[in-house]
Amino acid sequence: MRAIVTVIGKDHVGIIAGVCSILSEFQVNILDISQTVLQEYLTMVMLVDISACTLRFGDLANILKERGEAEGLSIRIQREDIFEAMHRI
Repeated sequence: MRAIVTVIGKDHVGIIAGVCSILSEFQVNILDISQTVLQEYLTMVMLVDISACTLRFGDLANILKERGEAEGLSIRIQREDIFEAMHRI
């Protein structure tokens, strides 16, 4: 199963490393990553494979959200099928 991770917030050193560290800790594989910095703001989108994840999806979502809040970021994860359904025209 695949999911989309989004990260938005003021850029600072270690954001990508921190998110990747959490994903790696729970056996989530990064399939693709896109990031850009506009002035001082970072936006990042990751396509990840959660089929080997060692946590329930909701628990992983909470860990990412809490990490984001601690760093002044918005970090969210959505299942790919839900993400696609929400963005269909």
